[in-house]
This record gives sequence, structure tokens and C-alpha cells, in this order.
Amino acid sequence: MSRMIFVNLPVADLPASMAFYSALGFENNPQFTDETAACMVWSESIFVMLLTHDKWRTFTDRPIPPATSSEVMLALACDGREEVDALSQSAAKSGGTADINPKQDLGFMYGRSLADPDGHVWEAFWMDPAAMEGQTQAG
Repeated sequence: MSRMIFVNLPVADLPASMAFYSALGFENNPQFTDETAACMVWSESIFVMLLTHDKWRTFTDRPIPPATSSEVMLALACDGREEVDALSQSAAKSGGTADINPKQDLGFMYGRSLADPDGHVWEAFWMDPAAMEGQTQAG
């Protein structure tokens, strides 16, 4: 079995969140979707599980943070700067917030941060591997 990641996110409005992620290019997998959860597919190995607050609470007693907080930033690799910009524009048009952090343009890497309707932070980025050859970056 190949390695996969399922990112689980609590959401206040499941249909609105599904529409948001669809606008970014995620596809819904109806096999793992019902009135309490939706599986949104980014690639054959990356999935986002959108869970209603009630469903989320069946997995943990930890509080759901407010939409103004940040615990993680999830990064999605894109094929180019144009795709990064398109994801950011789609976020802004679909109930999310574009550019919640300053744009990052290092020449060989370009990124823009966005938030979904529940405040979950994503970064769409493009990196030119050819420009990285021989370079070392501390993270």
C-alpha cells in the first residue's frame, strides 16, 4: 500500500466547505461522504476529510480552535506560479481569504497563503527544482 495522508479538519458548514474545496480543485469522493463528513481528494495520496463539529467531537475532546487561530499551515505543491495565483483567487471567490500572510517570492520558490471558511491555513506554492541545484536552505 502506498503512503497516503488524510488531513482531518473540523468545519462549521459542511456544504459550504465542500464547495470551497471543490473551487480549489479538490474532487469529492462520495464513497466516504455523508451528512457528517466529506472526503475531498487533492491527489491519489492526499485527502482532506471535512468533519462537522459534532463528528469531530467523536474523535477528540480537545476544543475546536477559533477561526482566527493557526495551529498548522498545510502546503500544496503546484505546477507553476499561475496555479498558485489561481488557487488564491479561487479561495477569495469561494468563501475563504486570500493572502492571509505576505506573498513569498524567492525566485526559485513562490507561495501564497490562504484560509478556508473555518480559518484553516493553506499555502499554495511552486518551486523550481532546477534552480535549487547546488543551493542549501535552512528552514
